[in-house]
Amino acid sequence: MYSHTQNDNGTYNTRCLDCFMTIASSIETAEELDLRESRHFCPEKVLSELLAQGKSIEAHSHSIKAPSAQLPS
Repeated sequence: MYSHTQNDNGTYNTRCLDCFMTIASSIETAEELDLRESRHFCPEKVLSELLAQGKSIEAHSHSIKAPSAQLPS
């Protein structure tokens, strides 16, 4: 997700709402904004996705029950 602000001269700035990095400033067209945003590699978003993936794997591993050991009779 990105936040766009318009400058006094009609150009735009775009900021990533995950890491708050300014992606581009003084952009004149919506197409150029889209291009700049599509090229942004957000470290905060990647870290968040990795942590979520790790939690999902951990939850899945806890839901798998190990076979119970058979005691001799």
